[in-house]
Amino acid sequence: MISKIPAIIENLNYRLKFLCKFEKKSILSVKPMITIYHNPKCRKSRAGLQYLQEKGIEHTVVEYLKTPFTREKFKELLMKLNMHPFEILRTQEDEFKEKLKGKNFTDEEWITIILENPKLIQRPIVEKNHKAVLGQPVEEIDRLL
Repeated sequence: MISKIPAIIENLNYRLKFLCKFEKKSILSVKPMITIYHNPKCRKSRAGLQYLQEKGIEHTVVEYLKTPFTREKFKELLMKLNMHPFEILRTQEDEFKEKLKGKNFTDEEWITIILENPKLIQRPIVEKNHKAVLGQPVEEIDRLL
């Protein structure tokens, strides 16, 4: 069995080289992708997107009003942000002031409210691997780089 190890390693190396040529890039050069959850109508969100572009950072843009969060994805982002749902709310919005201010809800109830009213989410949210930040101010994005 031990005598077969060099042949196994050689076979794996061959397959790895083939994959690298097929993909036309080195596996070592693949960088974790940054995702920005963006609202193009929001000045702060546009500033966050511009910050990534000016720094030449490869990223994916998700316009979360057009492509809404799933409950699972939103909970995952909250975990990566290390925030509770209430902490991510835009409390200065009229909709919040008129309907939600002063009310107490569980985290699950807040999540439902936020998913039904995504304009209440602070933005931009920038995600990389197992961490996410609110891009306010835009320099907060540097914590992911």
